[in-house]
Amino acid sequence: MPPKLVFVLPIVLLGWAIQAILRPPPTKLCGSPGGPPLTSPRIKLRDGRYLAYREDGVQKDKARFKIITVHAFDSTKDFPLPVSKELVEELGIYLLAFDRAGYGESDPNPARDVKSEALDIEELADQLELGQKFYVLGTSMGGYSVWGCLQYTPHRLSGAALVVPIINYWWPSFPAELSRQAFKKLVVPEQRTLWLAHHVPSLLYLWMTQRWLPSSAAAMHHPEIFSKHDMEVLQKMMAMPRTIENKSRQQGTYESIHRDLLVAFGSWEFDPMNITNPFSQNEGSVHIWQGYEDRLVLVELQRYISKKLPWIKYHEVPEGGHMFMLVDGWTDRIIKALLVGEEPSDV
Repeated sequence: MPPKLVFVLPIVLLGWAIQAILRPPPTKLCGSPGGPPLTSPRIKLRDGRYLAYREDGVQKDKARFKIITVHAFDSTKDFPLPVSKELVEELGIYLLAFDRAGYGESDPNPARDVKSEALDIEELADQLELGQKFYVLGTSMGGYSVWGCLQYTPHRLSGAALVVPIINYWWPSFPAELSRQAFKKLVVPEQRTLWLAHHVPSLLYLWMTQRWLPSSAAAMHHPEIFSKHDMEVLQKMMAMPRTIENKSRQQGTYESIHRDLLVAFGSWEFDPMNITNPFSQNEGSVHIWQGYEDRLVLVELQRYISKKLPWIKYHEVPEGGHMFMLVDGWTDRIIKALLVGEEPSDV
């Protein structure tokens, strides 16, 4: 064997091996041979992808209010917003949920970013003929989609609610020390995961699939990320009959939860703290709801955002954790504040 080939061949083989380790497996598309079955209605987007959706509440043509809800990390449209039937009928609310790209029964989007999420919402609203304006409500990781709507499609919004919305520790407007101290309060596996997602995104798949060290505490549902109130919420939920199967990862983890981390904690095209008020004439409102005891989304950073954006109505729930909206009628209170301006007196 020529000397040069003896030297080059091992390098090439090593390169192929590294690529194989770092490259995620192909996505198992819904409806494809060997892929998960299709059980939900879907629309075809301009770029050829399919987006699955679910409609709830009153009939669309009879609704006074139309809300598009954006699900959280490792979730899907099939976990309905826990709003009371009485409030839905009283106010005439139509609810539209959808699987974000790569989740549930929606096709993945390898180019997914904050802007594409906002444009998916806009196109969904147009294809389902919701009208010129609609409300958006995003929970946790779904919050970055709402920030995207406020940045890229504010003219389509009647109002917006962000409930325990995800915070990117590298948004430029954060004081470095404030962001650093908040970041250090996260459990160590979560710190490592978010740092990799931001600084070395090409290694995230390897990190999330290795078994030597704990990776994302959120993805593993580690008990340390839950507050005392969150644990009480989980106990209540576990006591209920389980009727919904979680299909969030059925097409693969990379284009669902991994891609979520890459988008949320990567570099954004804009800083949310530079967004201008889309409702300068008070024709609508934007709300942030935050639990004081939240261990995933930290209250001190949410407070800083609310000070930078004083036109946002900030609500802090004293004993609330990351999951406070799931119990005790909190979702009804959040929706009343968004739709009719009925503000709770205790937050």
